[in-house]
Amino acid sequence: MPVLTGIHHVKYPVSDLAISREWYERVLGYRVAFDFPDEHGVVKGVGGFVEGLAVPISLQENPAAAAGAAAGFDPVCFSIADRAAADEWAARLTELGVEHSGVIDGTRGWRVIFRDPDGTEIRLYSTSDQDAQDHTDKPGYARMV
Repeated sequence: MPVLTGIHHVKYPVSDLAISREWYERVLGYRVAFDFPDEHGVVKGVGGFVEGLAVPISLQENPAAAAGAAAGFDPVCFSIADRAAADEWAARLTELGVEHSGVIDGTRGWRVIFRDPDGTEIRLYSTSDQDAQDHTDKPGYARMV
């Protein structure tokens, strides 16, 4: 079988590119490096980077896909270090006026959940589970199979 070598990029559908671009820049520190004009020269997408992520993120204007299809869904979950990082993110989101879950238990570790302007969930999960409870035996949490 051929082998996959990684993830090239992540693409989020957005209903309004300008609004989403500003939000991702303000909230995640997104830096646009590319734009994608259509056949008429109208920019319908951008690609760029968030500090700490090895995989680029693209925002593609697609109102039909963004209007409810991805709302409440988390296509990608981002890693954060630990409980302290979760606390920092929760404080930052509060400071920016972005509604969020606060720091909540993950299966193992900590998470913070919030939504972009189209309602797509962005989840931050800690990679350290120090001082966290193990929830693998509870409904709604992941368990080993």
